[in-house]
Amino acid sequence: MAIFNRNKLNIKPLSARQSKSDTSIFINPESNPPAISSAEKEKINSIAAAIKATRAKHAPIIFSFGAHLIKNGLSLILIELMKQGYVQHVLGNGAVSIHDWEFAFQGKTEEDVKKYVKEGQFGIWEETGRYINEAIAESQELGYGAALGKMIWEESLTGKTISHPYKHQSVLAQAYHLNIPFGICTSIGQDIIYTHPACDGAAIGKASYIDFLKFASTLENFENGVYLSIGSAITSPMVFEKALSMAKNIAIQESRMLENYNIFVIDIQPGDWDWSKGEPPKDNPAYYLRFCKTFSRMGGDFSYLRIDNSNFLHNLYWQLK
Repeated sequence: MAIFNRNKLNIKPLSARQSKSDTSIFINPESNPPAISSAEKEKINSIAAAIKATRAKHAPIIFSFGAHLIKNGLSLILIELMKQGYVQHVLGNGAVSIHDWEFAFQGKTEEDVKKYVKEGQFGIWEETGRYINEAIAESQELGYGAALGKMIWEESLTGKTISHPYKHQSVLAQAYHLNIPFGICTSIGQDIIYTHPACDGAAIGKASYIDFLKFASTLENFENGVYLSIGSAITSPMVFEKALSMAKNIAIQESRMLENYNIFVIDIQPGDWDWSKGEPPKDNPAYYLRFCKTFSRMGGDFSYLRIDNSNFLHNLYWQLK
């Protein structure tokens, strides 16, 4: 069977695209956080306390999230948390890397999907497809996240200067600069960079797999750690359960403890089921909430907080501060 010929695509410059978000949405970490309920505040206080206890024990604090954390303007808050030592590992999907890179490169991101699908142009943009793919291919041995962070921070690719005027507001770049692992665990065909002729599936696979193995390595030392999963319905729970199983396999062989840790899941889906009672029956919609179902089976202490990610992260920053 024939395969699609990407060289026939009409690939337009990124500057021709209308973007719905720009850097004006970035939230100043030192601004007053949004008002939240007393119950939400109490829960965030307990999460902050767990994070502080974990840092005192020099155990890993891991932040995993979906792309809306970037699109909601929370990059600067996350960067401050990294600088202050509250983040030892970051995990995201491919969309996280794309929106972070576009902000760094042009100060705006997020296209109108409905509009551009109708025009046959959704995701088919030159600079996003070319530069991200070439950065991964050039530095694949570093892993997907570090390869992009390196390009953004050093503003260099294949011997050329690629200006990133907003690199200091890039989570990928700051993670690279601070030597904090930033794993991008992607799915083939899921992101707009796969449409571009520069896409090398083998390079992406190798780079993303390296990030997965780095993540599993961090989990080897997850005793007394904290894992925060913020608005990631699939990637975070699916990657975590495999990596944790690998880490536990080694811990058991070495007669080490890997049982005590906190998992905090943040999302806006209704969360009425009491997971301490086990899984709900299959006729209950909660059974299909992967981000709760998976984490409820992972041992340690698991809890779910239903709150907008902006309200959560901004208030968490102030509690840690």
